[in-house]
Amino acid sequence: MSQRHEFVLLASKAGVNFRQLCRRFRISAKTGYKWKARFATEGVVGLADRSRRPKRSPKTIRAEATAAVLAIRSANVTWSGRKLRRRMQDLKQPFVPAASTCTAIVRRANLLLPGAAAKHTAWQRFERAGPNELWQMDFKGHIATQAGSRCHPLTVLDDHSRYNLVLEACGNERASTVQPALTAAFSCYGLPEEMLADNGAPWGCADSPCPYTSLTVWLLRLGVRVRHGRPYHPQTQGKEERFHRTLNEELLVQHTWRDLEHCSLKFADYRQRYNCERPHESLGLATPVSRYVPSPRSLPAALPAIEYSAGENVHPVRASGMIGFGGQIWQIGRAFAGLSIGLRPSTQADGQWDVLFCHHLLGHIDLTTPKLGNPQLRSIYSKPFTEPILPGESPL
Repeated sequence: MSQRHEFVLLASKAGVNFRQLCRRFRISAKTGYKWKARFATEGVVGLADRSRRPKRSPKTIRAEATAAVLAIRSANVTWSGRKLRRRMQDLKQPFVPAASTCTAIVRRANLLLPGAAAKHTAWQRFERAGPNELWQMDFKGHIATQAGSRCHPLTVLDDHSRYNLVLEACGNERASTVQPALTAAFSCYGLPEEMLADNGAPWGCADSPCPYTSLTVWLLRLGVRVRHGRPYHPQTQGKEERFHRTLNEELLVQHTWRDLEHCSLKFADYRQRYNCERPHESLGLATPVSRYVPSPRSLPAALPAIEYSAGENVHPVRASGMIGFGGQIWQIGRAFAGLSIGLRPSTQADGQWDVLFCHHLLGHIDLTTPKLGNPQLRSIYSKPFTEPILPGESPL
């Protein structure tokens, strides 16, 4: 303003070459006449900068659209602008702003979480071709309740659609708790082809001498193959891990949990919102329910009978989890105690046998290796079995 004031005072002098003075102050003649006119009508105050805000903004976001964005965001505090826009489209809102505008609205309302953008990094994704080809299951880390108990959220996710099939508030992580929850899911959605679990209780461990538990044996009897992720590699269950992070951000940290009943009520509400309302980034902002179809394989009323073909040798598994074959003791696993397994000559080499349970290949028996003792305890799995034979346990 001091330069403008100086300019208009000099320009008002008699005999001053106005255009020359403008050139010396490095302004155009049009600008010089503007400052001279303002000073003449308003004085020094007229030389101050004025707002360049347009008098009309026909493309300004409507107030009702802003209110709709903030209303959806207040109920879903971690949603991005893309999710907000897709949800408004699903609700048939009359005015739907762009995703960037939704983000700007959230930012102006000081609702954008600090550091939220840094979490969204690109990953190499993979998924099964259709629903029910693979279900992933795991426990989310337990949370404390005001009643003094611990809640262990059990989650099951369809690999193809990301549809959440189970979100159960469990009091423990035992097989006796997991099996009823899976039974309810199988009754409603049918049976998957495979289930993927980590290497903890009650699923078993792929790196142990016997990778099967009573729970996974029950799944095998239902015709569901069981797979385990690599030990210490949670990336194998990346969709479950990502769902757990979302569950924690959008639900678990938002409440103080009274007891298991309170957890169950909130879990049910969130599960419906996650499956049917929340746009999913990995699905092109579609909802999981739009990609999920129940399995055509229904849960049978009773466990199917264990049957083998005529060319297979059937052997009952003793309470010790062992069978006797070829003059040696073979460890099958205590999870199979009281059940029968089938032995079929291997097509790979003479003296080798495939070990089957309900047509699932468990492992192999190799009678070609030399004996180190009589009888010798051997394992059908790739991991050697090191447990000693207890008195009275030998099936021979």
